Amino acid sequence: MRGLSVRWSLADAPAGAAQELRDYVADASHARFSGMTGLRFKTWRMREGEWFEGTYVFVSDEARAEFEAGFRPNAGEAPVSKIAGSGPVLIEPFEVVAIAEGWDGFASSPRG
Repeated sequence: MRGLSVRWSLADAPAGAAQELRDYVADASHARFSGMTGLRFKTWRMREGEWFEGTYVFVSDEARAEFEAGFRPNAGEAPVSKIAGSGPVLIEPFEVVAIAEGWDGFASSPRG
């Protein structure tokens, strides 16, 4: 499996950016990526006032490369870039060695 991390700094983000990011994920981004072809899963992570990150796991090198090729040229105009006040500070491909799902499984709702 192939992964991609995209991270934005929130160090200089406008006041209220953390809540705006939560709302964006719940109202738009979660639905956009749910059921996306070639994507195994995506997580949204944040350390308020520090950084916000999208972490993607794709089924293949090709799926990751296709997504990255479409995202990278316009990353500075992405909705998260507009909310954070700047483009990503990191776009990093990586290998996923394995995933273990715990007894309680995944909770995928952005509001709960």
